[in-house]
Amino acid sequence: MSGFFRPEAVAALTRWREVLMALAIMGIGLWIALRPGGVIVTGFGYVLIALGAAFMVPAVRRARFNTTGDGPGAVQVDEGRILYMGPITGGSMALDDLTVLSVRRDRNDQVSWVLADATQLLVIPVDAAGADTLFDAFAALPGLNVERLIRAVQSRTKGSQRLWSRERQLALTP
Repeated sequence: MSGFFRPEAVAALTRWREVLMALAIMGIGLWIALRPGGVIVTGFGYVLIALGAAFMVPAVRRARFNTTGDGPGAVQVDEGRILYMGPITGGSMALDDLTVLSVRRDRNDQVSWVLADATQLLVIPVDAAGADTLFDAFAALPGLNVERLIRAVQSRTKGSQRLWSRERQLALTP
């Protein structure tokens, strides 16, 4: 396929492939619903349209969050643990231990996730290989505003933005 298309076009199609699949499901559902064939066939078409629309919302969010993956290091998310293997630094952190999630854009326009827990700070470039898997991990954080997360990554504002922090649990005893 890469022989016929420019690499930028292949990258764009890959990034938006889930959205294209949802549109295809909705298109097939619309085609089935508009054909004469009875209540059951028409109802099946409407069900396909609804399923495609339900898949469309998270697909668009993932596509907007997705980055090139050509930055330094690699990210893996496995059973609630984020592992970053970078050329200079690295580390791992459990999502249950995460206390603060921020995004930082430095003077050179390098954008990084900054994850903090009680003992460490983990800085992950947003364009590291596998960093797109962080979307689902971050979306599982209670109270996180996903739209704000996406806007913060796409923003050109320099500096750090705190996107989420864990509510402190009050102890029963002092």
